[in-house]
Amino acid sequence: MKFFSQSFLYDDPWSIVSLAFFLRYPNPYAAHVLSCDVISRQQTESGSLVTTRLILKRGALPRWAPQGIISKTESWVIEESEVDPFGKEVRCSTKNLDHVKVLQVEERQHFRQAENGGTLQTTEAYITSKFGWGLTKRIESHGLARFKTHIQRSREGVSLIVNLLRQARQQPMALGSYMGNLRSDLAENPIPHSSASLHCEDDEHNVDDQASQPQNNSWVSKFWGP
Repeated sequence: MKFFSQSFLYDDPWSIVSLAFFLRYPNPYAAHVLSCDVISRQQTESGSLVTTRLILKRGALPRWAPQGIISKTESWVIEESEVDPFGKEVRCSTKNLDHVKVLQVEERQHFRQAENGGTLQTTEAYITSKFGWGLTKRIESHGLARFKTHIQRSREGVSLIVNLLRQARQQPMALGSYMGNLRSDLAENPIPHSSASLHCEDDEHNVDDQASQPQNNSWVSKFWGP
């Protein structure tokens, strides 16, 4: 099993960051996310909002993976979250429902209001393979490397939506209309990527940091102006 832990401090308040977290799909940093659907939502007696979402993601096998190790590269992921508006906290856990013998990734995220008025995000992940055949450690290391890339890109996506929420207060176009146009634009105009990094603190094993981010922001100008 591989363990990953990382913290990141947003400058924006908890109310903005938590909203951006739930609005993060679609965004150009998450092209591997194919769909995201709410399957249940309820309010607890204490006033917290509990939501379960089903997310379909597309992956890619490494070249060294044995042929036929999995039947398809798509995987369903279940996301369970609880929003406490009084304590200003969001707790969210996700895990894949497919290919669990080959690779199981269980992720836990916690957002809370920081003392300086910003938002502290803490991410933990447990990455486990039960495949055997001498490939367990290699699969887990590959899973950890992929997770690190995706978590950094996910944070870039949340930061992007945070910026759009700021702009939405000053623009006549509703955020919902923007998101619909963004979905169509991304389908027609894929965005190239290059290396990038984030300022954060983490604790991980055996894999170097990897990240990438879109460099062409023409889609932002198209909908929001220069």
